[in-house]
Amino acid sequence: MLTVRQALDFLMGAVRPITATETISTLAANGRVLAADQRSLLDVPPADNTQMDGYAVRAADCASGDALLPIAQRIPAGHVGAELTPGSAARIFTGALIPPGADAVVMQEQCELVTGEGGDRVRIKHAPQSGDWIRLRGEDIEAGSVILPAGTRLRAQELGLAASVGLAELPVLRRPRVAVFFTGDELAMPGEPLKPGAIYNSNRYTLRGLLENLGCEITDYGIVPDTLAATRDTLRAAAREHDLIITSGGVSVGEEDHIRPAVEAEGRLNMWQIAVKPGKPLAFGEVRRGQGDEDAAFFLGLPGNPVSSFVTFLLFVRPFVLKLAGAASAEPQSFLLRADFDWAKPDRRNEFLRVRVNAEGGLDLFTNQGSGVLTSTVWADGLIDVAPGQPIARGDMLRFIPFNQMLYPT
Repeated sequence: MLTVRQALDFLMGAVRPITATETISTLAANGRVLAADQRSLLDVPPADNTQMDGYAVRAADCASGDALLPIAQRIPAGHVGAELTPGSAARIFTGALIPPGADAVVMQEQCELVTGEGGDRVRIKHAPQSGDWIRLRGEDIEAGSVILPAGTRLRAQELGLAASVGLAELPVLRRPRVAVFFTGDELAMPGEPLKPGAIYNSNRYTLRGLLENLGCEITDYGIVPDTLAATRDTLRAAAREHDLIITSGGVSVGEEDHIRPAVEAEGRLNMWQIAVKPGKPLAFGEVRRGQGDEDAAFFLGLPGNPVSSFVTFLLFVRPFVLKLAGAASAEPQSFLLRADFDWAKPDRRNEFLRVRVNAEGGLDLFTNQGSGVLTSTVWADGLIDVAPGQPIARGDMLRFIPFNQMLYPT
């Protein structure tokens, strides 16, 4: 069996990223992947402006630290002031452009308004330095600079940044087209009565939700009968219009497990079984799109046990789909956190245990780590990566991978 690292490296090396592109409104680009570098159309800020409400002055006029200056003008945000004459001040508000001639802003808390018959004046009770509280033109972004590189998966903040420099449209890669189906005569759908020996098909809901989070276009073929012929028919149909086929169940070696022979008949199987717990029976291969056609859809077969399916999706399918989609980054962030539990029964495989962060910043372990216990995935905040044969003692520092890093990719 391959190690987790070997399997992941193999999968990532096999991906052929999507290259087809389209141009869409920036408003509609949330979750999409940029197809090309995006450059700013302007300097940000576009001109020198004030960071504070206060008074724009010439620093040399206030060197005494107690200057009394006439207020020559008032400059709200969105308005352009006149040139500041020597020995005067301009009342100015956050975001307003610095008038020509001024080289500093004194915040209003360091000033005192003095009214009189000769007009309003301001006492500057601070000796400013040239440049104080001024945002310089282009100090954040220079016109023509790359603000978002190709391969960026766009979030709310990237959309805001693109809009801030005037980008109304963005070139993005086509969404991955993913087909899913589920095998097992024991499966029933919620809302149907359960026959003896039947179970509800929870994996359909879990996997579809995970794929939706990754921005995929999904075709759901539902539950496929447990026969070799039906499995082959569905694989052929799914391969024609999709980049990736994902199945759940039927990947073991029993007489009723038809996924492996079906994939081998319709294409090829490149990887089978990984030294991981939960989730050893993970299959990877390709399904031909036609007789003699070298073009093929990727295939990933997940275990049928719901936790095994969930964990193997996060560890292997998620990075595969992100790279398929053209994303530059696919590895989730992880953190070292303290174990507040003991685990004295290590497995010979690489284990990924469900844990939760407690109020003291340590990790608590879900008591039942069985591969069918879906409640553990709801209770937990993430997974810990436990090396083969590694026991855990209270106080050990463990690699913790939060679910929010894997369920909602950055």
